[in-house]
Amino acid sequence: MVNGNGATCSSPSKVHELRRKILVIQSLIASFSLVLVPLAERPAPLPIWTGKPPGEVKELEAEKNLTGGRSVADKPVTRITNVSIPALDVHIPEKPNGSAIVICPGGGHQILAWDLEGTEVAQWLNKLGVTAFVLKYRVPARSAETRYRAAVQDAQRAVSLLRAKAADWKVDPRRIGVLGFSAGGETAALATLFEERLYDASDAIDKEPYRADFAILVYPAYLSNRDGTALQPHVKVPKSCPPFLLIHAADDAVTADSSILLCQALRRSKVSAELHVYSKGGHGYGLRPTDSPVTKWTSLAEDWLKPFLKTP
Repeated sequence: MVNGNGATCSSPSKVHELRRKILVIQSLIASFSLVLVPLAERPAPLPIWTGKPPGEVKELEAEKNLTGGRSVADKPVTRITNVSIPALDVHIPEKPNGSAIVICPGGGHQILAWDLEGTEVAQWLNKLGVTAFVLKYRVPARSAETRYRAAVQDAQRAVSLLRAKAADWKVDPRRIGVLGFSAGGETAALATLFEERLYDASDAIDKEPYRADFAILVYPAYLSNRDGTALQPHVKVPKSCPPFLLIHAADDAVTADSSILLCQALRRSKVSAELHVYSKGGHGYGLRPTDSPVTKWTSLAEDWLKPFLKTP
């Protein structure tokens, strides 16, 4: 169409179509912006070793995601294995209070229940102002005799690393805790109980203390003998241990005696310890809500954590 001045004019239908396309493009740009901003702000995973981890002698297959099969609260569980490069997955809260917690997912030292006992827990801790670090420790176990060894090495190194880099992450090096589930509960416990590192110090990071300032164990595994009458010989409780909170269900196939015996040993060593055993709940629930009261353990944990979350 040509107007009286010789200029070409679009028909109303073409103008309407052009405006529609512009709106669609603007909407897509806005949508991509919403997706990309969080990704840009999310820190990259933090490797915990500067070279090959201690004791590594053979190459594993590529890291695998074994998600599928088991679900909890009608939601699948992300399961990863063949971890050979241990790292910390960083979750920063909107309003950090200076505290930090290293999260050790469970998985029988064969896999890591990455979301159920890792990233979902980090999201809960973020709401409390805690800077959370999900530890991707080495699995499967490198040794059948001491299957916890590589995992504990990684946990000890992770705590030392956070203390060395505390200023970078704006955390108080005196308020760094560990939280572990099942095999990750064993990892968190031993990393805190052992009076010596399970590896030779290699750099300035290893000059920092490796023990956490507090520990939370949720249905910890492998701490007691098979009949649940005594702690394993290597599970010893020195008086220098920090405070512990233990959560378990009485009907857990991974016996609650692990938590009961450890709590008794902590008390004998005059270490602050709190234990909650629910009548029902089973094993491997993380913090996903179900009909079982045990899945409300986070309310107890929030109260217990309060002294560690306050800025001195």
